[in-house]
Amino acid sequence: MQSEKAILKDESTKSVRESYDRIADEYMRRIFGELEHKPFDRELLNRFAAQVGDRGEVCDMGCGPGHVARYLHAAGTRVFGLDLSPRMIENARKLNPDLTFRVGNIMDLDLEDATLAGIAAFCSIVNIFPKNPCPWSFEKWREYCDRRGSYSSHSTWAME
Repeated sequence: MQSEKAILKDESTKSVRESYDRIADEYMRRIFGELEHKPFDRELLNRFAAQVGDRGEVCDMGCGPGHVARYLHAAGTRVFGLDLSPRMIENARKLNPDLTFRVGNIMDLDLEDATLAGIAAFCSIVNIFPKNPCPWSFEKWREYCDRRGSYSSHSTWAME
């Protein structure tokens, strides 16, 4: 597991973490049940769960309150959640006591290459720009997956 110093490498990361810690409780109240009303998201997650099957562990990156990890677990996936915010992880553990959650930085994972069957990153890549280019992130994430690894991402973008 990474030290807090490694997770908080720069001021930008620290700022994102502190922001999510501040809103974690409200975020949990608003987001935890959202998949119930999102058939498209459930379909994406069902397809992803079918792709990874029982090949190995999946990381739910930027897991927030753990609702995506919980859904994937219910679909038969071995999954753990990862989030930069300790408060988000605290809430995720309370809401999903049977699942594993870790504090970590999606841009600096403490994982060996080829250790994951897949990565789910629902609404978690919005904080990567402009500091880190997404293609680098996706390439590195691919290295964390075994050669048959799957990736599922869903984000909403607002352009000015």
